Amino acid sequence: MVAVVVLVVAVATDVQAHARAGSEQRQLASATSTLRGLRTDVRVTTFYRALATNHRNALQASVASSLAQLSTTDQELRGTSTDAFIQGVSVGTLETCLGGVQASFQQIGLHDNDQAATDISSVADACTELDGGSGDGLVYPFDFPDPFVLPVGGTYYAYATNSVAGNIQIIDSTDLVHWTAVGDALPSLPSWVVPDETWAPSVLQVGNRFLLYYAVRMAVGNQECISVATASQPQGPFTDDSTGPLECQSTLGGSIDPSTVTVPGGSTYLVWKSNGGGGASALWSEQLDAAGTGFAPDTAPTELLVPDQPWEGGVIEAPDMVLSGGRYFLFFSGNSWKGTDYAVGVAVCTGPLGPCSEPSSTPILSSDAHLEGPGGASVFFDTSGSPWIAFHAWSPGAVGYPNSRSLYLRRLDLSGPVPVVEPAGS
Repeated sequence: MVAVVVLVVAVATDVQAHARAGSEQRQLASATSTLRGLRTDVRVTTFYRALATNHRNALQASVASSLAQLSTTDQELRGTSTDAFIQGVSVGTLETCLGGVQASFQQIGLHDNDQAATDISSVADACTELDGGSGDGLVYPFDFPDPFVLPVGGTYYAYATNSVAGNIQIIDSTDLVHWTAVGDALPSLPSWVVPDETWAPSVLQVGNRFLLYYAVRMAVGNQECISVATASQPQGPFTDDSTGPLECQSTLGGSIDPSTVTVPGGSTYLVWKSNGGGGASALWSEQLDAAGTGFAPDTAPTELLVPDQPWEGGVIEAPDMVLSGGRYFLFFSGNSWKGTDYAVGVAVCTGPLGPCSEPSSTPILSSDAHLEGPGGASVFFDTSGSPWIAFHAWSPGAVGYPNSRSLYLRRLDLSGPVPVVEPAGS
């Protein structure tokens, strides 16, 4: 689970190699490219409160070695030019970001994970600058896959797949720009679940309760399934007292990637992906009961969509259904999450149980010069009622594990026949 900071060594090696070549400009260009992948290094600092004790010593040893490498890199850059700027950002910004990384690990050594969370949150802006700033929609430059954003009052809570931060990561913001680490929303797992195998969360508010739907792997049978946990506040801690999954289509290879949609009248539906078993994956929907912790009586899963477009590569997943202007939009990801062809598509449905069809044969969000393999998208509405899309993406040239998938936010236009992801900053 824990990604060791491999890219730091690559930074030092690459910069030094170019220095030996005697070309100042080529050296800085190389640093520009390599440092965009720095979030893989910084990823290991997103532990906050949930870092397991048995990982702590190994992480500290790894980070000590990596920081030594970074010190060498910093000296090389300073030796090349005292006025050197990387992507328009000074070396001082690099030091600020890495200083927060170092301070966080020092606090881990002192068993103060609360202070560690504060330290890493305080340098999020500097680390974002190192990744090219927020011009492409990047708002949190640490590993934060499969994001889901929930507005509650004047605060936005974002949840994500397990990483070093814990079972379900959670950060918050009041302006959608600056995000602060909160910790692990789900610090304990039920006994039937495999540790470190929790992903794709979504949260629903039902009255004064908050329900966390998430994907798990069963300890017996290794099946991927969906479970639900509850809390009295959006930041948790959520508790899952279940003895088994909420949904698990064993004959279809299991069920993952849950999300919900509430329709006029108050009924709520769970939407998810079946893995496919011996066939293709598919997206499904079924009405939940009033409590949201089970399915309504006399209901059954209804298939919404199967992969039928070339860009999907035979795989669709991460569904998120949104009701806007009387229309049901089903956002989803297609292709392999590990590669650059991963992208976000959309279908239009006549209701929460379909039928659904794709109005376009191409994705609405795909790789570009600034990010690669975007996916795991979810849609939310800000305090003024404007729609946004949250998604993760790899940094160009740093695709696949153990590289990080950072959090991006873009405005979304739902007025036309096909939703449009607007450019960052619009």
